[in-house]
Amino acid sequence: MTGAAFFDLDRTLLPKASGPALSAAMRQTGVISARMPGEALLFGYFNLLGESLGSIARPRQAVLVAGGRAADAFDEAALLAADVLEPMVGPFAKMLIAEHREAGRLVVLATTTPEHLVRPLAERLGIDAVIATRYEVGEDGRFTGRNDGHFVWSKGKSAAVREWAQDNDIDLDESFAYSDSIYDAPLLKAVGNPGAVNPDPRLQALAIAARWPVLHFDTSPGVFKLPIIGLELQRMVTMLARPEVFPYAKFTVSGAENVPAAGPAILVGNHRSYFDVIAMVVAMRRGGRTTRFPGKKELFDAPGLGTFFRALGGVSVDRRQEDPNSPDAFASAVRSIAGGELVGMMPEGTIPRGIHFFEPGMSGFPGAARLAHLTKVPVIPFAITGTEKVWPRSSKVPRVLNLLDRPEVTVTFGEPVDLKYRSVPRDMERIFDAITAMLPDDVREPPRPTLAELALTYPDGKVPDEDRWYAVDGPDEV
Repeated sequence: MTGAAFFDLDRTLLPKASGPALSAAMRQTGVISARMPGEALLFGYFNLLGESLGSIARPRQAVLVAGGRAADAFDEAALLAADVLEPMVGPFAKMLIAEHREAGRLVVLATTTPEHLVRPLAERLGIDAVIATRYEVGEDGRFTGRNDGHFVWSKGKSAAVREWAQDNDIDLDESFAYSDSIYDAPLLKAVGNPGAVNPDPRLQALAIAARWPVLHFDTSPGVFKLPIIGLELQRMVTMLARPEVFPYAKFTVSGAENVPAAGPAILVGNHRSYFDVIAMVVAMRRGGRTTRFPGKKELFDAPGLGTFFRALGGVSVDRRQEDPNSPDAFASAVRSIAGGELVGMMPEGTIPRGIHFFEPGMSGFPGAARLAHLTKVPVIPFAITGTEKVWPRSSKVPRVLNLLDRPEVTVTFGEPVDLKYRSVPRDMERIFDAITAMLPDDVREPPRPTLAELALTYPDGKVPDEDRWYAVDGPDEV
């Protein structure tokens, strides 16, 4: 026996209710003549808070409305609705469906919505089977006004899935189920691998208590969204990161129009200070987009720490493989890009220290170019300056008392880098060149530092004896 993957429809595969699209299609084809009173309010409540006993009353009564109509009366409306609904399916949902099929599992749509209305959508998504509420058809080819089998909701959905699994030799312990609703708890508890997707408040609480994964099909796996409002934690932080919150620095952001308003891209820049993160948060605030930042897989494997990084939008890079630049090393980042997200990278890996901080040009890992070769998405360079004056490497905290003579922090986004896609190292050089070209002269080719300036680039604030020669006042004491 093998497992299957069961997907709910509304607020799971779809980010919101399918009802408005289905209702509009039925009005367009003349199956119904007008909106149901309170329809907009009902669907608005559903989209915000999820299913309720009140919201399920409408589909319970729909079978009576269909009574007496020909069994094919809704076919045209179902096709029109599929045209609207299919593009609404989240990119990560489509990837998950493909992964389950590649693993040899049947993919099943399990929904309360009548089968005759959702089958065209299921076919377009490559779904293998549909478990949905069926309307009884009489000998005259018309709906009788009664259900044929289970009303596929809550325990009825769980029972219908169990029967289908038995008939198709499916092992539920090896199966997966995804839903947003607390009323689907019986189904989620019936499988070995439950997933709470965009969960309503009560299912969110149950998922936390049961340690079920909480997913969102419009973001990378593990990204945390605030319940009800559906706002990414990273986005909330970005919204709060107004320049006024950091009165000890002046911010200048330019070229933000080069960051795509939608769709995937790779942002690649230099690294000068721990304050770079804050500078990027302030810079990205204007565009309203969140960014995925790759990190070492070892960090994401650490209990608690990995969950925290993923919640904020981090994705892991596995450099422990024999070939650290293999496609598998960047699988999480490739997935994020396939989902239409931005991925941000600082290929220097760490803040340059000592003499390296003052050397012209850039050097580092070729991962950004490798990721660009794998995905063929635009590479947007960015250049940061001034952050080292706010938070030098030698300091454990930013210089928050520097209010009278605030350093200027600049973030500049450039146009997409013209990559040739023939050589990863050569394309990485092109990326480095694009970044350094945006730096001011005194940063691109800095003058020799004093001992005091050199000391600021070391974690302990002390210049090693072997490096003192580089300072213009090297013979002097710090």
